[in-house]
Amino acid sequence: MSKNSKVLNLKDKISGNEVDLSLSNLTEVPVRELGLFPKATVVDLSCNNIITLSPEFCSLTHLVRLDLSKNQLTCLPDDLGNLVNLQHLDLYNNKLTGLPVSFSQLKSLKWLDLKDNPLEPGLAKAAGDCLDEKQCKQCALKVLQHMRAIQDEVDRAREKRLLREKELEKKREARQREREAREREARKREKAEEKEKRRKEYVAQMAAVAAQEQQKKKNEERKKKNGQAAADKKVVVEPAPKPRRSLIGLMFKLLLLLMLGLAGVAAACRLTDLQKEAVCVPINTAVDSSLSWAKVQEGVIRQLVQNLSSAAKELLESTQTSKN
Repeated sequence: MSKNSKVLNLKDKISGNEVDLSLSNLTEVPVRELGLFPKATVVDLSCNNIITLSPEFCSLTHLVRLDLSKNQLTCLPDDLGNLVNLQHLDLYNNKLTGLPVSFSQLKSLKWLDLKDNPLEPGLAKAAGDCLDEKQCKQCALKVLQHMRAIQDEVDRAREKRLLREKELEKKREARQREREAREREARKREKAEEKEKRRKEYVAQMAAVAAQEQQKKKNEERKKKNGQAAADKKVVVEPAPKPRRSLIGLMFKLLLLLMLGLAGVAAACRLTDLQKEAVCVPINTAVDSSLSWAKVQEGVIRQLVQNLSSAAKELLESTQTSKN
């Protein structure tokens, strides 16, 4: 209901293509309601308490003449340059210190009043006094030039900023590439180190296996040597087998026993009462013959010993004589 009443009240303030909202004690612009009347190209909002213009205000591109004098405006929206059809703009007696950079896009602007605003020096110089129609037209021209210069500076600054951003982006990309390259190298190095580690482990494992095999062989050889030494030692420790009795020794012993037997028999036959027996007669005869032969041989041996002694004495004497 309130919305319809606002529309109805706005209709009441429309006359032809003009909307008179001056002295309405407004604190904000009824943008939505004004947008419903695109044929209302002239809007008077003077003598209100408007502090700011909403960003939606810049959508009223049908405006040709706009009066915002005697308000409390401290700034204008950044997209004010969208009002491309605006030809007449009255900002007299506000609290503006500057204009948005997009102000330079108001190419249709022919008339501008910025009196009684605390403008920054450069803008105040471009705006001039605006005491009459001619000065206000001159104000629009010079302010547009001033704002275009600012726009150019802003564009250059933006280009520089974009260039710096591009350079920074390139540097970031370069650093990223370098970091990725380092990471790739690090991964490659890690893989190579891991491979080398596995190779060393494999070599160590093979060496351990070979060492075990070699140790096993050494142990086997040692066991064989120890077994051979033990066998040799055992052979040495074992008593030597008794030599076999030779046949000659056996015959000698038998002969000795036989001789002892004969001697015993001869002694029995000669010294005992058996000497008169028929069996002992031939034995005694043989013993007597043997004794006789032995006596004869004893004389021969004595004669031989005497001859040898005489010969030795003669040889000794002749030797001594020859030495002298």
